[in-house]
Amino acid sequence: MARSFEAGQAVRVRDDYPPGHIRTPVFIRGKRGVITRDFGEHDNPEITTYELEGPQKTLYVVRFRQIDVWPDYAGSKGDTLDIDIFEHWLEPA
Repeated sequence: MARSFEAGQAVRVRDDYPPGHIRTPVFIRGKRGVITRDFGEHDNPEITTYELEGPQKTLYVVRFRQIDVWPDYAGSKGDTLDIDIFEHWLEPA
């Protein structure tokens, strides 16, 4: 199956707040990062938590600079944060 994104590609996390069980952290929504890894196809926990079936989604690792996530971050400008995010939460940056 063709993947939506590839390693090294810049992405933005959707800035959306739907009701229900959401696996994407609120603090990362709307932020830009870079794909570092593709974990392949997995069941979408936003659907399976309700004991429903749906299409599998690609799970990616997205790397964010901590200064971009938290503007008052006092650590090194090179510090990063990696978060697993499903493809339907991502869009090209």
